[in-house]
Amino acid sequence: MKQITIILSIMISLLALTPVDAQSNKDRDQFEVQVDGLGCPFCAYGLEKKFKEFKGIKDIAIDIETGDFSFTYPAAKELTMEAVVAQVVKAGYTPNDAKITRASGTVETNKEAEKETVNEVTTSKIYVNGMCGMCKARIEKATTAVDGVATAIWNVDTKILTVSYDQNQTSEKNIESAAAGVGHDTNGTRATDASYDNLHPCCKYERAN
Repeated sequence: MKQITIILSIMISLLALTPVDAQSNKDRDQFEVQVDGLGCPFCAYGLEKKFKEFKGIKDIAIDIETGDFSFTYPAAKELTMEAVVAQVVKAGYTPNDAKITRASGTVETNKEAEKETVNEVTTSKIYVNGMCGMCKARIEKATTAVDGVATAIWNVDTKILTVSYDQNQTSEKNIESAAAGVGHDTNGTRATDASYDNLHPCCKYERAN
């Protein structure tokens, strides 16, 4: 009889906890970010460590191969898309598509409006210094963000950025400045020491004197 009483007590306790857990899940926002530059478990650890600065973060999951990063966070703290994207950058990586599913059911994304169609396309090849896939993601993100640029593809081996753009809207100089602005020297524009120093350790290329 005593054993039956104990079992019943345990079952009642579990049933009492279930609504609390369900309610807890309803009070959390779901975050999903596609991150470029996660080449190894050490990279994933660095990203996770940086995000643990957000007190209350849970359910962290990182897929190194795809760069998919997700976690949940208390809805009451109202963590913004801007703060999440900025934290990825602070960790030394490049955020791409990001999505927040709020506890209320609303969905937010960071997708920018589509670029205006580029009518008069010019293609140039620009030398941009860098080291790895993380550099590639950073360089391409910075240069495609320039108004008038249609596409920008950087080759890790040759260090050549092949960029298509509308010369009525921008120029090679502007594109080089965008790459230098995120720490990568070009033949025509040198990055500031501060932007170079801010690069992830594996991205520190040898600079020309």
